[in-house]
Amino acid sequence: MPPTRIRHRLTGVAAATLVIAAAAPASLASAVPAGGATPSATVSPGTVAPGGRVSLNVDGCSTRTGRASSRVFNAVSLAPGNSTASNLLGSATVFSDAAPGSYPVTFECGGRRVSVTLQVSPGAARGGLGGSVDSMSRAQIAVGGTLAAGALGTGIWLLRRRSAEAR
Repeated sequence: MPPTRIRHRLTGVAAATLVIAAAAPASLASAVPAGGATPSATVSPGTVAPGGRVSLNVDGCSTRTGRASSRVFNAVSLAPGNSTASNLLGSATVFSDAAPGSYPVTFECGGRRVSVTLQVSPGAARGGLGGSVDSMSRAQIAVGGTLAAGALGTGIWLLRRRSAEAR
């Protein structure tokens, strides 16, 4: 096969992979009934020392603004990270005199509320992943898997093609 045809096929495979990856979040998002689903929220890290900073994230709201509040930090306005984001983000600093314990963090958006628990530790904050893994949505996992599978398939195809030409 001439090199130009190989390039055209690779371009087609890459384009198909991008189309599939772009369509995955849209199709997953449209499967959720509008206005009926409860928003999902995360506080990262889930355990923090007094005076520590937490990231606030809520997804599934029908508005472009929201609010998060707790007894251990001042109320925070939440806003999308960019013009196409479906989730609302913010951050807060836990009061330096907060007593150790479990505290609810209430997220409000689109006329709905959801609460999650924040642990205030007596000392330094617990290390680890800090919520970076469990806050991934199914759409993000689907897109990542699709892109990885496409890249792996293209790499295998190129290696097999090269070995066939070498013969």
